Amino acid sequence: MYNIKNSNQIQIIDTIFGINTPEQFRDAALAIFNYQVAENEVYRDFVSGMKIKPSGIAELEDIPFLPIEFFKTHKVITNAVDKKRKVQFFTSSGVIQSRHYVKHLAIYERSYKQGFEYFYGNIKDYCILALLPSYMERGGSSLVYMVNDLIRYTEHPSSGFYLHNYDELIFKLKELEQQKQKTILLGVTYALLNLIEEKKIQLNHTIIMETGGMKGKRKEMVREELHSVLCKGFGVNVIHSEYGMTELLSQAYSKGNGMFYCPPWMKLLIRDTNDPLSILKENKTGGINIIDLANINSCSFIATQDLGKTYSDTSFEILGRFDNSDLRGCNLLLE
Repeated sequence: MYNIKNSNQIQIIDTIFGINTPEQFRDAALAIFNYQVAENEVYRDFVSGMKIKPSGIAELEDIPFLPIEFFKTHKVITNAVDKKRKVQFFTSSGVIQSRHYVKHLAIYERSYKQGFEYFYGNIKDYCILALLPSYMERGGSSLVYMVNDLIRYTEHPSSGFYLHNYDELIFKLKELEQQKQKTILLGVTYALLNLIEEKKIQLNHTIIMETGGMKGKRKEMVREELHSVLCKGFGVNVIHSEYGMTELLSQAYSKGNGMFYCPPWMKLLIRDTNDPLSILKENKTGGINIIDLANINSCSFIATQDLGKTYSDTSFEILGRFDNSDLRGCNLLLE
C-alpha cells in the first residue's frame, strides 16, 4: 500500500476495502495522497499553488482538499492511463456540470455494493424500487448507474425503476407488503412527495430512502418537516437517506433523524468556513471535506460546498450549503 504506483491494482483495492481501524485508514489516506500528488496533475498543481510541501503532510488534518468546483473546469484524473482507452465519466446536474472520470468501474461497483451491505446486509434479501425521474431523464448519472446495478444484484423480479407511473408503483408496494418482502423505495425527494400526494399508504416492510434535492420542482423544506411529511404519507417511523455525489465513488447512509455514517474507507472532516486549511473539532459547524479512498484514480480529498457537523460517534449531519452554490444532486436539505 505504501508504494501505490508500483503496486498491483487489485491488491491496492483489496487494502482499501479491507480497512477496519482508524490507523489503517490514516496510513492508506497518506499513501494515496502522495500517489495523487505525484500522478494527478490537477491535484499536484493545486497543492503546489497552496505552497504546501507534500513531505510535510503527516496527519489527515494536514491534507489539502481540492475544491469540488475543479471537477467542472478540469479533468481530474491520475496520469497512469492508457491514452487510447476511452474513460467513463459521470456528470452532475446543474447548468455547469461536473465530470468525474472513472478509470475502473469495477472499483465504483465494489464500493457501492460493499457499502450498501455494510449498512443493510445481504442485498439479495431486498427488492429495490427506484423513483429517480430527474436523474434518469438527463443521463450520465452515477446514482442511476449505482441503483441499476444494485437492482440487478437483488435478483428480485419486482426490482426496477419507475418514472411517473405512480399508480403502478403504489400497486407494487402494496403487493410486496402483502408478501412481507423487505423492500427499499429509493427516491429523489420531490418525487416521493408527489407519490404520497397521489395516495397515502401504510408500509411495514419497506424502507423509504430519500436521495435529497427538490431539483427546482418544489419548495425546499427543512429536514424535520420533510421527514415528518414522508413518515405520515408512507406510514413509517423513520426516513432513511443516502448521501453521495457525482465526484465520489462512495456513499454515506442515514437510518433516521438525519444522522449519517460513512463506510470504513470514507471519512468526513469539517473545515473552518473562514480558514479552509483549518479543521474544526466535533460539534462545530463548517464546510464538509470528504476523504473517499475509493477515488484512488481521481482525487480522494474533496472540499464540498455542503455545510455540516461531525460527532464523537463518527456520525455527521448535513446542515445546508454555502450561499451561491449550484443546486446539486446530493442531499440539499436545510436545517
